[in-house]
Amino acid sequence: MRKLRNTLYVMTESCYLTLDGENIVVQDGEKTLGRFPLHTLENIICFTYKGASPALMGACAERNIGMSFFSPRGAFWARVVGKEYGNVLLRKEQYRISDDDDRSAAYARNMIVGKVFNCRWSIERTLRDHAYRVDVEKLKGVSDALQGTLQRINDSSALDELRGIEGKAAEQYFSVLNDMILNQKDDFVFAGRNRRPPLDNMNAVLSFAYTVLAGDCANALSSVGLDPYVGFMHGDRPGRTSLALDLMEELRPVLADRFILTLINTKAIRAAHFEKQKNNAVFLNENGRKVFFNAWQNHKKEVITHPYLKEKTEWGLVPYVQALLLARTVRGDMDEYPPFLWK
Repeated sequence: MRKLRNTLYVMTESCYLTLDGENIVVQDGEKTLGRFPLHTLENIICFTYKGASPALMGACAERNIGMSFFSPRGAFWARVVGKEYGNVLLRKEQYRISDDDDRSAAYARNMIVGKVFNCRWSIERTLRDHAYRVDVEKLKGVSDALQGTLQRINDSSALDELRGIEGKAAEQYFSVLNDMILNQKDDFVFAGRNRRPPLDNMNAVLSFAYTVLAGDCANALSSVGLDPYVGFMHGDRPGRTSLALDLMEELRPVLADRFILTLINTKAIRAAHFEKQKNNAVFLNENGRKVFFNAWQNHKKEVITHPYLKEKTEWGLVPYVQALLLARTVRGDMDEYPPFLWK
């Protein structure tokens, strides 16, 4: 099983990253802020304007170290992509599946099952732990509706129909997300999803978490030889990592949403960690990003038992494990893709 290594987050806007032997050097002008051995790193995420040296980017690509660049406000800019891994026949089969709606639907169905199952689990977890603080009847009603949706998904074989079912299920789930916010309710209000840009604190942190998770999924897919840009549920669009978005759907409720709810409900992240722009866009500020990533890195190291493999693994390796299972299915080693069904 793959080992989970560290992620280096560089959030000082004026930093520049260089390579010195087998070490990453983080510099701010003439000042060296840190040195980090390459072999200890899984990913590098930069929120800087200056970026990194070509030598460092090449070294990361050669060693399969994920490297992504974001604006200081969290907008995704670019990702370093090196040599392709895996058999070219695997990617050719992926492309054939993507071009066939019937075959794509089989993968999309299981991914949507994973998403709806995990959305329902998140609601049931809130009902179990905080029944005295929430509208039980309202949350139970949505949970029961999502249970019925699971049967509709299994009965459907048309890709467009599956997408419609997924969209309706997402609306139902988001209709009670605000009820699962138990503290700081004046500062974190979820009245619906808004993005590009996010217009409130809750949507800002959701968008930030989804961007980070999508990057992790894209890196995981590349590492097993799949093309993260060619999806089964999300259609082709230039510049969009459609397969990473496919893979992320089933992981959003358990890896991103529950994590965010914990940050808010424990008051680890607060209104002071956000800033509003003149166009009313809301973003995590530098202190907010530090709080987020410190908690995110700790969360990724938590050990769970994978529900399908029945093996111990860290949360941070779940995207990689699911990408590996997906590659095995595309290759024909497994009859169907097993989604991540958290319990």
